[in-house]
Amino acid sequence: MNIVILTAAAVLLIVAFITDVSKQIIPNRLTIFFFGAGVLFHLIAGGIHDGAAAVAGAAAGFVPLLLLHLAKGIGAGDVKLFGALGAWIGVGAVLQLLLYSILYAGLIGVVIAVIYRSFSGKITVEMTALLLPGDEPKKRQWLRFADSGKKFPFMLAVLPAAITVWIMLG
Repeated sequence: MNIVILTAAAVLLIVAFITDVSKQIIPNRLTIFFFGAGVLFHLIAGGIHDGAAAVAGAAAGFVPLLLLHLAKGIGAGDVKLFGALGAWIGVGAVLQLLLYSILYAGLIGVVIAVIYRSFSGKITVEMTALLLPGDEPKKRQWLRFADSGKKFPFMLAVLPAAITVWIMLG
């Protein structure tokens, strides 16, 4: 893959990871900007054919996750993120990233369930919060998140999935 494409995708993933983990949101302006930039880059670099391929990649990332979003499995920001990523990395890579993200999310969910159920939940959540980076208010935010029954930020699965895909493609 082209260094510009890899760099753009990496920047998008890192910023999305930071905002999703810290604020539990992936900003629209981030995903819209990267979607537009991805399509424009491919149009300029390879003409209408590559521009169409970028749109196809965006659709391949967006549509399956839209179905997960409608089933209340993930947030809308994750859907738009995968659309933007697809515009940069294409159909094949975004589908691989989607597959590995779902596998990592399942693994994370199983680990959380086993830990929570094995060690009287609340105690384990509080002990885990001690290991988290950040100050006390940040740790309390994670504790409220864990106690609320909400799902964990999907970016916790997407980032290792992206590393896995890039190693495989490398």
